[in-house]
Amino acid sequence: MLLNDTHQPENASFSCYHPAVEGYRYIAVLWGCAVTVVGSVGNLMTVLAFALDARLRTRFNVLIINLAMADLLYCTILQPISVDSYLYLRWRGGQLWCQTFSLLLFVSNSVSIITLCLIAASRYLLVKKRAMFDPLFSNMGLVLLLASTWALGTASFAPLWPVYVFVPQVCTCSFHRTRGRPYTTILLFFYFFAGLACVGVFYLLIYKRVQVAAKALVRYRFSRRSSKRRKAASSIQGTEENGLGSAAANTHSCELSSQGELEQNKDGITWSKSLGETQSPDSTPGSDQTSHTSGMGKSAPPSAAPALAAGPSASKTPGSGDDGEFKRVTRMCFTVFLSFVFCFAPFLLLNIADKNNRAPQVLHMFCANLTWLNSCINPVLYAAMNRQFRQGYHSLLTRATRPLAFLWRCGGVFP
Repeated sequence: MLLNDTHQPENASFSCYHPAVEGYRYIAVLWGCAVTVVGSVGNLMTVLAFALDARLRTRFNVLIINLAMADLLYCTILQPISVDSYLYLRWRGGQLWCQTFSLLLFVSNSVSIITLCLIAASRYLLVKKRAMFDPLFSNMGLVLLLASTWALGTASFAPLWPVYVFVPQVCTCSFHRTRGRPYTTILLFFYFFAGLACVGVFYLLIYKRVQVAAKALVRYRFSRRSSKRRKAASSIQGTEENGLGSAAANTHSCELSSQGELEQNKDGITWSKSLGETQSPDSTPGSDQTSHTSGMGKSAPPSAAPALAAGPSASKTPGSGDDGEFKRVTRMCFTVFLSFVFCFAPFLLLNIADKNNRAPQVLHMFCANLTWLNSCINPVLYAAMNRQFRQGYHSLLTRATRPLAFLWRCGGVFP
């Protein structure tokens, strides 16, 4: 039953019916159902994979799990209610549940933004201020940080309890557009603009730091190759000057005998070893395969190339495997951040530009429905961009389907 059929004021205040959106609601319902299923299953698998796979139980992944819990709250509880309101084009839960829904919605979003900030900050500290990473992201530090995300989100939006109402433009409950000002304006600026801008700044600093490290590594390798070429040219020139052995074997010997030639070769080998040129052909500067001699060992890469570690205990030079792992994980986190911005930017910009609600209602609904994707897309990104999470999901699915496979083989399901 549509809301416009009733004349009760209380019911009319919970209506979002409009002839222009009567057909669009079915698209929104299918969209919402897909988000509910994919988001609930995906985020639940993320939490279970973290709990069951020891390789995923790192301090950094605890932040990923906090983000998954916020998304799981939305997908399992709030998204089905939004689907119901679009299906009937009215809110059927009453005022109390409308206020509760609004509070949970904004707490979930604020926890996601704060967690994104913590993820970006942790990646930055790993490459810039490692000494600060360990105490801040210790076991106790993580407990305090995660509890703070939920406490801050709840404390920020709980004062808006009296102004949470049903908003017909988006067919869901939110705070009143004008009654909550200026507090609502401050909150939106703090979370959606200052908070997301802070995340972007952290990733920009990480990018610049990695670029500096990459350029320093290139200069280091170029200087190594130049040094080798100069020494090779010097060796050839010395051989030509010696002719048939008439030159001295080295600067400290003037013997003209064959023993002198042997001493020349011997000194040349020692000279090469002192420069650290005994590494294997497939090794790279900074790798564990490079061998050193005592005394004058091979000089280390420049200090401008930081240790880009993928985990708290790693400390490798650029060019190592951990450097590549750090970049892959950081790229995944940056993609999660971009997806959040992509999902929320149209809705925020539309509300800023359309202060008088002159835009079509279906446009408001579409932009609001776009924010739903944020809660279900992260597990897809983890599976696509992180090998360990992909393996964790695969192991979890294997365990879940093992009983069904056993019944299938035994003929217990299909005789």
